[in-house]
Amino acid sequence: MVTLQLSCSIVNPQAKLPILGLAHIHQKCIFKGPSSSHPGFYVCSSQQPKYPMPLFPPVDQSVAAIVFGDGSESRLYPLTKRRSEGAIPMAANYRLIDAVVSNCINSNINKIYALTQFNSTSLNLHLSKAYSGVFRGKEGFVEVIAAYQSPEDQGWFEGNADAIRRCLWVLEEHPVTEFLVLPGHHLYKMDYQKLIKAHRNSNADITIVALNAKTDQDPGFGLLRVNSENQLIEFSIKAEKEIISSTSAKYSSKSNNAAYGNIPSMGIYLINRDIMSRLVNEHFPEANDFGSEVIPAAISIGMKVEAYLFDGYWEDMRSIQAFYQANMECTKDSNMRYNFYDLDFPVYTMPRCPPPTLIRDAKITDCVIGDGCIFNRCKIKGTIVGMRTRIGDGAIIEDSVIMGADIYEEKGDAESSGKVVPLGIGEDTQIKKAIIDKNARIGKNVMIINKDKVQEGDREANGYIISGGIVVILHGAEIPDGSIL
Repeated sequence: MVTLQLSCSIVNPQAKLPILGLAHIHQKCIFKGPSSSHPGFYVCSSQQPKYPMPLFPPVDQSVAAIVFGDGSESRLYPLTKRRSEGAIPMAANYRLIDAVVSNCINSNINKIYALTQFNSTSLNLHLSKAYSGVFRGKEGFVEVIAAYQSPEDQGWFEGNADAIRRCLWVLEEHPVTEFLVLPGHHLYKMDYQKLIKAHRNSNADITIVALNAKTDQDPGFGLLRVNSENQLIEFSIKAEKEIISSTSAKYSSKSNNAAYGNIPSMGIYLINRDIMSRLVNEHFPEANDFGSEVIPAAISIGMKVEAYLFDGYWEDMRSIQAFYQANMECTKDSNMRYNFYDLDFPVYTMPRCPPPTLIRDAKITDCVIGDGCIFNRCKIKGTIVGMRTRIGDGAIIEDSVIMGADIYEEKGDAESSGKVVPLGIGEDTQIKKAIIDKNARIGKNVMIINKDKVQEGDREANGYIISGGIVVILHGAEIPDGSIL
């Protein structure tokens, strides 16, 4: 089966219904009929309103998302050597951060701030180009806030809580009621409107999204213990080899409610605007991280913290192996855990205009192929092939992730730029269970097969490493003709 995956151009998604409730019926007359500022509902002088009024403001007016594009520098190294985790290419045409930004767009959240810091050039460029016109005609935006220094604040952001503290003067420009804090390098689909509704209905100060599924690994955002009503009883996290634990004052004594423990946090927090400001500026002005510092401290002072359980697929890209497996699952129609082809919940990315993929006498099975590729007489099986990839005659590629290239290279361009090997994958080369980063130059008759079955190996000086048995060719690396890896 051959799947040619086309990028989804940025268009206005179908509007979602705002979260509505019944208003109090005793209202004075402010206006009759819809207005430009309050379309779609009425305020009447009678005891019973002509139409129900919203108890909560619409999501697109009242919630701002704060997306962090940076993760741990080491978890996906060397893919993060020259870029942040959110900017890593995924599934041929996308970047990891596209999944989270698309969740916001599909959830009717149109105020999105991206806070970036480490290796952020690629991510900032992608966000500014991909989403500059997504809310055209609406009062929405995707705004990049890069790390900065000021007379009051010197140095880098020290963590997500410190970053929000230093950027509150920007984040509070709009009269929102809640902030949705999101890691930008996770792969999942979630309608945040359901989370917001649960948060408001419970009158919570903070709601933590937790994974309602068994997992054999702690993702590192903390473990929750909740009662039958999803109220948080205890929160614990391992920080710098020390277990930090906080128990809700309300449940410090024995409770008759059944408790459920070891539910992993997903690192997603919905926090009331006034609570956010008080937490980072007044209560804990020295705290740097939400998971290890702010959340346990908020519980300890008696704030109402709830849990929202998520049942869907979620991958936090905790390792090279996890990233590789998430890509491989895109090639399996019967086991596609993340659906890039969902028309009701699309994934948005940068609109591009590359030529179509050209295939000459190639045999391709169970692959996802990006735009603008050129395949000659080759065999490709179970592989993600990114944009503008050239594959020469006789090449055999299996179970791999090829990230593609940023440019096309004409004959002779390699020599003129001082390179021996041209962009792409050369003739008669064999690649199996590997990740080939962007703009790599793989010569002729190369074998990237991990012939010695090495599980971990640092060959960065030679243009590659091995992690979990997967060979990872570095961004822009040059592998000479005849090499065996």
